[in-house]
Amino acid sequence: MASRIDPTAMVHPGARLGEGVVIGPHCIIEDNVSIGDGTVIEAFAQVKSFTRMGANNHVHSYAMIGGIPQHLGFKGEETWVEIGDSNIIREFATVHRGTVQGFGKTALGSRCMLMAYVHVAHDCLLGDNVIMANAASLAGHVTIGDFAVVSGMSGVHQFVRIGEYAFLGAMGGFGQDVPPFTIATGVRAKLHGLNTIGLRRKGFDRETISALKKAYQMIFRSEMIRDEALAEVEAGLGQFAPVMRLVEFVKTSSRGVTPASNINGTGGNGDSGGALGED
Repeated sequence: MASRIDPTAMVHPGARLGEGVVIGPHCIIEDNVSIGDGTVIEAFAQVKSFTRMGANNHVHSYAMIGGIPQHLGFKGEETWVEIGDSNIIREFATVHRGTVQGFGKTALGSRCMLMAYVHVAHDCLLGDNVIMANAASLAGHVTIGDFAVVSGMSGVHQFVRIGEYAFLGAMGGFGQDVPPFTIATGVRAKLHGLNTIGLRRKGFDRETISALKKAYQMIFRSEMIRDEALAEVEAGLGQFAPVMRLVEFVKTSSRGVTPASNINGTGGNGDSGGALGED
């Protein structure tokens, strides 16, 4: 299937377009761009140099992909934005290139949704099926695991890691790592238990969720020293791969892990709302 390019669009001869690509009115597609089969770029969107996009992505009007980093050390080096397949990037979202001081690229996996006004800064690495709601922003060097959700108007500090299946509440400020499978919220974010509803929606069985709850209580809410709690969780619940992932994430945190709230209980049973995979 041939690509369809609106006559008002500006597509550089050096851009490589796959089969069935649609470029809408007044779009700008620069040199050194690769756009995969079936991708739709709506009116007035820009895809700037050093961007690679996979198949079946949908970039809505006025989004800008591949802008140069907002980094004082950037001197025009060749760095990239790499985007997987079947992503939705809504109006006015921005995704910036990496830096040579970082990964040399900013990467977005597949089947993600970046809602309106989202900002993904230089050297961020997002997994698959990540959702970022309206006006959420990532500083540089942030990593986000698969199926994580960043709610609207939240900000994530540079170098923070967000674990897979984590749910970050709206209007939050996240300056430390958020472990996988948990809920975090607040201007100075705290953990509020497991993302239980989200885990159920994604097919985690009761036994695994129960094991994660026990691990969470031991690591974050007991009076044990953190290293002792991790060792005890590993010894008693190590047969559960998600539990071991939680332990490994906490052990390898360099910024420190978001602390638990002072509210008793595991939380999460009613807090994760539309945490994962709104149908």
